[in-house]
Amino acid sequence: MPRRAPAFDHRPSYLSAGIASALVFLLYVLTLAPSSAMWDASEYITAAYTFGLPHPPGNPFFVLIGRVASITPIAPNVAMRVNLLAALASAVSSGMWFLITERVLSYWLVKRWQRLVGAAVATLIGATVFTVWNQSVVNEKVYTMSLAFFAVVSWLTVLWCDDPDGPRADRLLVLIAFLIGLGYTNHPAGFLVAPAVGVAVLARRWQTVLRWPLVVGALLAMGLGLTVFAIEPIRSAHFPAINEGEPTGCTTKFAWSCTFSKTTYERLKANINRDQFGKPSPLTRQAPFGGQLGMWWHYFRWQWLRDPYTSQPGLQNGLAILFFLLGLLGGVAHWKRDRLSFWFFGPLIFTVTLALVFYMNFKYGYSQAPELGNSVPREVRDRDYFYLWSFSAWSVWAALGLVWLWEEVAAVFSGGDGTAKDAGNGAPRFPTKSWLLASPILLVAIIPLLGNLHSAPRRGDTFTRDWAMDVLNSVEPYGILVTNGDNDTFPLWYAQEVEGIRQDVTVAVTSLLNTDWYVRQIVRRPPRPYDAATGPAIYRGQTWPVPTVPPLTLTLDQADAVQPYIEFHEARTFVKDSITAVLRPGGYSRDQMLVLRMVHDAFPQRPMYFTSAGYGQTLGFGKYLVQQGIVTKLNPVPPPNPSPRYVPVQGFGAIDLPRSLALWDSVYAAPRTLLAMDRWVDRASTDIPLRYVVTAAVIGEALNERGDPAASQRMVTAAHRLANAARLNEVLGQPKRVE
Repeated sequence: MPRRAPAFDHRPSYLSAGIASALVFLLYVLTLAPSSAMWDASEYITAAYTFGLPHPPGNPFFVLIGRVASITPIAPNVAMRVNLLAALASAVSSGMWFLITERVLSYWLVKRWQRLVGAAVATLIGATVFTVWNQSVVNEKVYTMSLAFFAVVSWLTVLWCDDPDGPRADRLLVLIAFLIGLGYTNHPAGFLVAPAVGVAVLARRWQTVLRWPLVVGALLAMGLGLTVFAIEPIRSAHFPAINEGEPTGCTTKFAWSCTFSKTTYERLKANINRDQFGKPSPLTRQAPFGGQLGMWWHYFRWQWLRDPYTSQPGLQNGLAILFFLLGLLGGVAHWKRDRLSFWFFGPLIFTVTLALVFYMNFKYGYSQAPELGNSVPREVRDRDYFYLWSFSAWSVWAALGLVWLWEEVAAVFSGGDGTAKDAGNGAPRFPTKSWLLASPILLVAIIPLLGNLHSAPRRGDTFTRDWAMDVLNSVEPYGILVTNGDNDTFPLWYAQEVEGIRQDVTVAVTSLLNTDWYVRQIVRRPPRPYDAATGPAIYRGQTWPVPTVPPLTLTLDQADAVQPYIEFHEARTFVKDSITAVLRPGGYSRDQMLVLRMVHDAFPQRPMYFTSAGYGQTLGFGKYLVQQGIVTKLNPVPPPNPSPRYVPVQGFGAIDLPRSLALWDSVYAAPRTLLAMDRWVDRASTDIPLRYVVTAAVIGEALNERGDPAASQRMVTAAHRLANAARLNEVLGQPKRVE
């Protein structure tokens, strides 16, 4: 393919791109979360601050950069500092899309101001699509950092395509290879851009792959980027507070002998490959491919108007079709006007749409196709963030399609031909007046900004942090709190390790107790002191001795030897002091056996709590469980009935009324936060705020049983106000996961 000579000046407008990035960053700062958020935000903020390891593959590059951000005084608290890192990464990617769009338009539009307007349109659209905006105002995962790598590599590839024989061409390819490897250590999506780079090189100058010194240099550079993974076994052997996967052969302290061992290699390999999650091969489909494409489309519809209550389905569908067609139109225009960069960007779009959908191989989305209900397996949450790169890159083509329409309307205002001078590849020139008269069509670009203005921002939202504080303060000093999964665990880690709230509480996660590494960490965990001065007033004036027993009295070898699954063919009886629980015949998982072992080893010296009463009931503890605020306590004896303290509530069990009422009135902060919210966007996490609604209603019912109708009405009213404030009634009834 011959080298093309520029028709006119097409030098990159780096200053304008920088201004565009700064404006995007300002938007994100103005809508930034002041604290953590549901799902993985708390885990990653905590991992960054403690220089720990989040869940596999461990994301070591993010942890390094996040650690620097967390201790840099750029914001009032740690969470905001890491959130600013997410905002900055997305702003950088916006600048890259600006440059790429301008480069495509440089062989299309004659005047620089026109190209800058088109690039600004791409920046505005890409920065305000729902998933990008929502992920950029809180560090919910590593995806905005991954997007920055993705966009920077894209810009460098476009530069290479422009001049593959130039003096810096080889250096660009080596740099691209290094960034792809380095990006992979941030997240495996770092390789997403690699296939498009390969196609661009083959299409633009295929002889490049025959130059073995260059190929070897690029591979070495990629390998150099991947060496960041070496941080994982070294840091893991120092046993940070967050040490998921524990990819080290060391058991008690760091040593080079156990770090450079076969065990470390095997654990590191399993961690990087995410063996813990056991996801099937893409060849084993978890849902029909058509359904998986429907999942992508479901989330694509969100990007232009996030409508969490499905109140405007027609408008949402119409906008999605509009921007989908604009993207297709932009792709055609890209092919016709700048085929050289198309050989990169076209395959890139294919990779982050069809190929990514096939590779990710998801079950049905959590909120996708609600008419199917529970008849199909579903993801535990909505996975729109996995298509962040897709929706972001699509903004470039949507902008090109909009510019094409702008040009067509300008032609109409110019009488069809205007001054009709060839711009170098068939694009006509029209009078400036025609372009200005046609410019209102560009207002389409503000649709995502307006459509997501109430759903994407997280300004003022401290609910997650408040929820974590409420849960921990519901537990008596030195208690063991058994949790289930992400949302009732990660915020607790954040509160304890970042903000120092109730570090005396031992959090035991049932989903992680099924792994050997987490059980070792529970065994090694020393008791942390309870600070009565900062703890709730309801626990003052009492003596809380430091426990002399760990949660599990197992050796590390015994912990590793616990079987993943045990089946009882006959009923078994579990006895600890005055507690007698009957284990019905059937299978019991590793986590269930270990929770029973915790009760055996540490209870009642250490109070035992559950975030879900149902889990305790499956272990036969039903008659010993008492609701205490938003958590459930294991009582040494069944609560007496009648009793001035314990009140049975129909269909709910016994509630410790004085303690629950004291927690609600003097400890809990999240209900006030919830009242200040006008919506709850994420349906998959609705059960968290709903717990406050249910707790208020149950306290109200118990007060009514105790003959206090005025106090009862106060709590019932509080329950209704909370449900209405977050519009929870409108998000209930969504399908749940089916395994």
